[in-house]
Amino acid sequence: MGTAAETLLKTPFHSMHVALGAKMVPFAGYEMPVQYPTGITAEHKAVREACGLFDVSHMGEFIVSGPQALDFVTYVTTNDVSALAVGQIHYSSILNERGTFEDDCLVYRGTDHYMMVVNGSNKDKDLAHILQYKSRFDCTVVDRTAEIALLAVQGPKAQALLQPLVNTDLEAIKYYWFVEGTVAGVDATISRTGYTGEDGFELYFPAEHAGRVWKALMETGAITPTGLGCRDSLRLEMGMALYGNDIDDNVSPYEAQLGWLVKMKKGDFVGRSALEAHKAAGVKIALVGFTSDEKVFPRHGYPVFVNGTRSFDVCSGTMSPSLGIPIGTCYVPIASKAPGTPIEIEVRGKRVAARVTALPFWTKGSRR
Repeated sequence: MGTAAETLLKTPFHSMHVALGAKMVPFAGYEMPVQYPTGITAEHKAVREACGLFDVSHMGEFIVSGPQALDFVTYVTTNDVSALAVGQIHYSSILNERGTFEDDCLVYRGTDHYMMVVNGSNKDKDLAHILQYKSRFDCTVVDRTAEIALLAVQGPKAQALLQPLVNTDLEAIKYYWFVEGTVAGVDATISRTGYTGEDGFELYFPAEHAGRVWKALMETGAITPTGLGCRDSLRLEMGMALYGNDIDDNVSPYEAQLGWLVKMKKGDFVGRSALEAHKAAGVKIALVGFTSDEKVFPRHGYPVFVNGTRSFDVCSGTMSPSLGIPIGTCYVPIASKAPGTPIEIEVRGKRVAARVTALPFWTKGSRR
């Protein structure tokens, strides 16, 4: 996911991260903060107990407008876009003709447009993929990634800390809804979304105002800057999929336990025929969570054994900062997906006993 240092892009907040002493790493083509001097565990705890601030400006934003914008977004994603009200958001997937993931995404319905928010590492690929189908529809697709700064304010105290800086009633925004307002006097899209399992908001605004908004948030004195490291541990505790680890173009939504994103009744969409055939043939594998009583650190790529036979590899893994136990995800044969099923993880050449565990691992989040 990284590239040579000289070709890395910088988000509008790059200088703020450097000034705070963040450890910067290549991620999704950008130079991004993986952690600050306080460390990943402290940042993770801040989000679970108070409030953290993530720069997620590497994410891609595509604006779709025109007479057939709805039809286009419906065709290139799997969820039912027609069910969205103005101001509502849903989670969805972008598939290829084989019925496997090109990416997962969010779809926002505005008054006269739709916004697709995609993973930063995939944005160029995603744009090329969906543009293959644009000629069939009377619509316009504009990549606004470079123009938009995106911050995520996450944690149980996010609403109280953000409220004085915005011109809208945050309490009135429901989970997976958004409003157009201002933050620190800057026009912004304010959504109640996130990738942590805690309450919080994502703020989309013009990149030229990055310094102003960041300064206002930091001046609260109660928001902790947080990096990619704790973003990963937070999302894994919630069992949220990460493209490139848990999902990719080798697996379908049915295998990833994301079949609820597929709305067959809505009509045709990219990958529909392949999914129909896949479901008729029977789904053979499933993405599951696992844990172990051993104090080990399961890492991406470690071998997984089911009934003594090499199955797949660990998709995502860490020592949970909130629970103090090893947690991870992996694919297993469909017959072994039930919670409690024993499996083994090979850690540095030694097989360690583990068991399938229901997701999410963390069930005490403040998400509303």
